[in-house]
Amino acid sequence: MTELEMPRPKVGERVADGVNGWPMLAASLVAIAAGVALFFTREPALVVVAIVLVLAAAVLLIGLTAVAPGEARVVQLLGRYAGTIRTDGLRWVNPLTTRRKISTRIRNHETDRTKVNDAEGNPIEISAVVVWQVEDTAKASFEVDDFVEFVAIQTETAVRHIAGIYPYDAHGDEGLSLRENADEITGRLSEEIAARVASAGVKVIESRLTRLSYAPEIAQAMLRRQQAGAVVAARQRIVDGAVGMVEAALNRLAEHDVVDLDEERKAAMVSNLLVVLCGDRDAQPVVNTGSLYQ
Repeated sequence: MTELEMPRPKVGERVADGVNGWPMLAASLVAIAAGVALFFTREPALVVVAIVLVLAAAVLLIGLTAVAPGEARVVQLLGRYAGTIRTDGLRWVNPLTTRRKISTRIRNHETDRTKVNDAEGNPIEISAVVVWQVEDTAKASFEVDDFVEFVAIQTETAVRHIAGIYPYDAHGDEGLSLRENADEITGRLSEEIAARVASAGVKVIESRLTRLSYAPEIAQAMLRRQQAGAVVAARQRIVDGAVGMVEAALNRLAEHDVVDLDEERKAAMVSNLLVVLCGDRDAQPVVNTGSLYQ
């Protein structure tokens, strides 16, 4: 599998300069209260001071930002990235900045059921779920238009790619297959998704295939093929076991000198034992009341 090369990110997350917002909130309320008190004095100079205090309080209030747990604020000053606030609680930053909220919680995305061709050209239906989280808020904000949609599209692309380079079933081959090597396949799927979404500041925690089956138009034929393979494997195991039992029986007879059999009688005995051991139905015993050679 060729290594995927995505564009190198041009920006990275850094901590924004912010202070505790509670003192700023208290100062704003005090300034508003003082401004209102001075305004009702009706003194022109004090009225001007009151207006200034109220405006200053309004500016301070604009800089207040509430950050909830599991969220971050991407701060921009006149279009330029100024940093990210990850500390939860009430924070205060430059009032001239804009603050975009980004969730840093763990998310799930499940792809739709998709019909693709596997490595052998057989149509299959496949879907997957990926667990992901925003790791770099700056990349998520500025490297892509919509990082949620970006993750969804790249996940579906990775699922289609993985499904196309591996067969659904190995049919006895030593190579990897989607059905028999789920752990290895999902590991490679996680690696490919992670490589695709790394430029958007997203970390992939886990991915799993949630649906894997042949397409309806070939499902019945492939089921018969799997059943035939299972029957052949079972028959082979039965024959191996029967041959071992026959060999053990002949060795025990010869070892304990129970009966002396020539090659023709050994062949007949081997044939009878194999028929009994490998048959689908119970054997019907026949009692021989004559001699060994009748």
